Amino acid sequence: IHEHGSICVPRRFSSKQPEQPRIMVTGGCGQVGVALVDQLRKEFGNDNVLSTDIVKPRAEDWSQGPFAYANVLEEKQLERLVVEHRISWVVHNSSMLSAVAEKNHLAAFDLNFIGMKNILEVARRHGCRIFAPSSIAAFGVDTPLDNVPDMTVQRPSTLYGVSKVYAELLGEYYFHKFGVDFRSLRYPGIISATPPGGGTTDYAVDIFFSGLRTGRYECFLKDDAMLPMMYMPDCIKATIDILKAPSKKLKQRTYNIAACSFTPKELTAELKEHIPDLEVTYQPDFRQKIAETWPKRLDDTNARRDWGWKEEYGIKEMTADMVVKVRELLG
Repeated sequence: IHEHGSICVPRRFSSKQPEQPRIMVTGGCGQVGVALVDQLRKEFGNDNVLSTDIVKPRAEDWSQGPFAYANVLEEKQLERLVVEHRISWVVHNSSMLSAVAEKNHLAAFDLNFIGMKNILEVARRHGCRIFAPSSIAAFGVDTPLDNVPDMTVQRPSTLYGVSKVYAELLGEYYFHKFGVDFRSLRYPGIISATPPGGGTTDYAVDIFFSGLRTGRYECFLKDDAMLPMMYMPDCIKATIDILKAPSKKLKQRTYNIAACSFTPKELTAELKEHIPDLEVTYQPDFRQKIAETWPKRLDDTNARRDWGWKEEYGIKEMTADMVVKVRELLG
């Protein structure tokens, strides 16, 4: 150990990372985490991807690869996992989403702010590449809401959104100050055939389950509330693509990514191609006010130019695939 001023810094004996990355995912049992861990294991090998969370994984996931309990509020616990599993890349998915965070602001502050600081500190000390997703929630009422560029006014009005701006800026600070290889994507609303986690865009998942189960759905947003959306396979593809991208290709640390934008009315019309008798009513709640502060469309020109981002699913392709998958789940 040598000293810089009053700070003791451990000397690393090897700065060369193994050719095959060893990856730790926090929030591995969440909506995105489950799908991401599955795809990472397909690409990098089961034993090279450590899934972590504070809840037990699904039974079918137990045998697929290593799992560990990890509370992101416990920095030393995170550090121990990174050291013992020789982690070189970290994906930090642990976060409380917008609607839930508004009802549990103190718990959200701990998880979203302190957890982010903790994982960045561990990445700094152990030379890890780190990906932490941002969100369209990072924008706000002062943002020009159509075709929103990467660099613009943000000023979000929700605690979740504030935490995402904090994550973007703190990650960029750690990159410039300490050389931490931080990367982030502003996720649109993510649609998948799994229960959502309490976000404002959850209607676009709920409508499939409720529509196929009962033929009815009551939407908590107005019928014309346009928001950017993305199907889970595209979200996972984008995440892994930016994780693998050579650092020299990244002209910035946080990127917009886009696939398709639509309203509840437009999604209903597409879903009626598969469920002709579907009845949808609208009863906007507090989430409508949140949605009104979020972009209608994102400009992701820089992601397409710098590291080759390109989506595979539009609203039509996504809807058709979701209907098949949700029908299978509902039996």
